[in-house]
Amino acid sequence: MSGGSVHTADRCIRRCAGSGSRLGSGDDAARRPRRAAGALLLTALTAATVLAATTACAGPARAERSGADARAAAADPAATRSARTPADSLQGVWRMDGYGTLVTLRGRSLRTYETTGISCLPGSVTGTRAGAPGAHGSLRFTVPDSAPITVVPAGAGRARLTIEDNVGRRTLHRIDVLPARCTRRTPHDPRTVFDIFWQTYAENYPFFRAKKIDWTAVRDRFRPQITAKTSEDELFAVFRKMIEPLHDAHTRVVVNKDKWFAGMRPGTVLPTRESTARIDKAIAANLGPGVTRHQWANGSLSYADLPGRLGYFRVTSFAYYTKKGDYAGDVAELDRALDAVFTKARTQGPNALRGLIIDVRLNGGGADPLGLRIASRLTGRPYLAYRKRTRNDPHDPTRFTTPQPSRIRPYRGPVYTGPIAVLTGRLTVSAGETFTQALMGRSPAPLRIGENTQGVFSDVLGRTLPNGWTFGLPNEEFLTADGRTFDGPGIPPAVRTPVFTDGELSARRDSALTRARELLAHGEGH
Repeated sequence: MSGGSVHTADRCIRRCAGSGSRLGSGDDAARRPRRAAGALLLTALTAATVLAATTACAGPARAERSGADARAAAADPAATRSARTPADSLQGVWRMDGYGTLVTLRGRSLRTYETTGISCLPGSVTGTRAGAPGAHGSLRFTVPDSAPITVVPAGAGRARLTIEDNVGRRTLHRIDVLPARCTRRTPHDPRTVFDIFWQTYAENYPFFRAKKIDWTAVRDRFRPQITAKTSEDELFAVFRKMIEPLHDAHTRVVVNKDKWFAGMRPGTVLPTRESTARIDKAIAANLGPGVTRHQWANGSLSYADLPGRLGYFRVTSFAYYTKKGDYAGDVAELDRALDAVFTKARTQGPNALRGLIIDVRLNGGGADPLGLRIASRLTGRPYLAYRKRTRNDPHDPTRFTTPQPSRIRPYRGPVYTGPIAVLTGRLTVSAGETFTQALMGRSPAPLRIGENTQGVFSDVLGRTLPNGWTFGLPNEEFLTADGRTFDGPGIPPAVRTPVFTDGELSARRDSALTRARELLAHGEGH
């Protein structure tokens, strides 16, 4: 996550309060406000938001027509005449599977609309075409503060949309015109705002049954409390009461940077600057004296060689690796770190590592593809990382898009194929979790040590309300090869130890790290 997302591309509890939405997942598809790497986890976990907008358009089966639509079509003849070039073939209005979003391509511009069965609001994603059409008529769009978007024709009336910092692709279906309600001003009274908030969750949230929440009963309880005179504070309090029982770190409502609420799994203790400093001291003490930890990506990536030919690789985010904060810069910085860590000497020959510890216990998420990029350095054979699907029916929460597989392909260079221990905890969030899941199909399988991860995998579907507030929710599942999802409880460890408890930190103990070193030194994890 993600998406980010748009990392709010996504994906993380990561998407922070006040961030825009991004397209398709991770926060509406492509808004990716950036912030310093050191602040990512704190705001990510607290705001429960990072790197989408949308489930099948829940409007009527036939697109609504209006004089405004006709005038728009007349103003953009490329959207209605027969295509003469690949670029022309993409002009027009498209409905996205699985995210409740419409996408318009007019001239050199891309923009989104956020839809439910009762609403259509302009989305926050706008793109400008970059360069000439590419292979197979693909069009690439740059998006302010976010990763680029690519749209490519996929047959009659179909297209595919991908976001550079997001795994998978979104399927687009051509519709005749933009529905009339998308061009009308939406009322911003409290009841309309409430109805759109409730409806968006009703059409997109996949986990009501698993969490034993009757969403219709939630509406019946709270909607009578909303009137034309409901204050901002009262409406915010109602929204918080509605989503708090979901205990979902990818749910949020944001009034402004000082007033927001994000869910979390019970028992989660959010990190502070003080606790993070204590964690760093405990880890350093248990790495031992004389150990040098090399750092990259604003400190988000670090590595140390340990006695006994063991390695320690810590990853605290999958985003914000550079000052500029763009995804291309993240990729370049990650590759620079991976080239330095996974050298020929550490991966081959008599002095190669006997075991590798990967620490994602304080990982607030980011862009899922970066996790896949690391995994490619840890295998000599291709394998399935996970399959991703999106809720795709506003009336039936059991119907999803066809799962899209994400595969790990070995890096063309030095790769480490020996035993691995992965350290996890409830502050392993979002893209930190999809990375952990991506390693589960590896051979030999990693030995997971610590505590369950947070239990949020989807990108954050970011939306804007008529009164200017933003909110977010998950709408995707990341499935194992046998169809399981770890949403809710998180990925469990094989070896359970305390993780960053007050007792551990006060004594400068790190039981998970100590146990990983012991097990790898004795040949466990093969």
